[in-house]
Amino acid sequence: MSGHSKWANIKRKKAKVDAVKGTVFSRLTKEIMAAAKRGGGNPETNFRLRLAIQKAKSSNLPQANIDRAVRRATGQEDGVHYEETVYEGYGPGGVAIYLQILTDNRNRTAGEIRHIFSRHGGALGETGCVAWMFEPKGRLVITNTNKSEEELLDLTIEVGADDLRREDDEFVVLTAPDVLDEVREDFESRQINVSEVELVQLPKTTTEVPGDEARKLAALIELLEDHDDVEKVFFNGEFPDDFEFDEA
Repeated sequence: MSGHSKWANIKRKKAKVDAVKGTVFSRLTKEIMAAAKRGGGNPETNFRLRLAIQKAKSSNLPQANIDRAVRRATGQEDGVHYEETVYEGYGPGGVAIYLQILTDNRNRTAGEIRHIFSRHGGALGETGCVAWMFEPKGRLVITNTNKSEEELLDLTIEVGADDLRREDDEFVVLTAPDVLDEVREDFESRQINVSEVELVQLPKTTTEVPGDEARKLAALIELLEDHDDVEKVFFNGEFPDDFEFDEA
């Protein structure tokens, strides 16, 4: 997963820039609203809302903003209403791309996403064209731990998670989606720092994208991630170990 690890590092740098711009607050608010609309406004009984609120708090979204987003989503306060959808397509090198979308205008968003694909070496596809290439998983990131990889692997098995992977100076734990919160609680009860918790679509297989195609793919993924209505981008392309992305 070295290629994906490389992109994860790029995303962390971009996240700091996004935080300065304030765009991260808008996305977090939309994510909370979508979760509350789908499963209700009580985080105790709505796992997705609980995840969204935890993520928002870790990014310092004010509690007042969180409460307002939940009220709007549950009809207690007027505001823009967002809905969830999925777009699928192909990028340079035939890479499968799976987008999770939060939008208040499907027609507008579809046109804009189609334009981004077509202008940057990709194509927006039909529903279901690449979904079968991905598998829903829970993902936790463990940082700043004094546990060895072998100790963490033993714990991963003990708490019922699926897999442990090392990515640079972090460990990534993969779980079935429905036990993600339970696994997080188990790790944290053992004083193991879990810095990220999310639901993801994991590619079942990956393909390395060479040279110029890799640069085109990186540019496309960056534009998709920067779009206001795109919540998450998943893809099955692997960047070469020597790949350098020009973020200018």
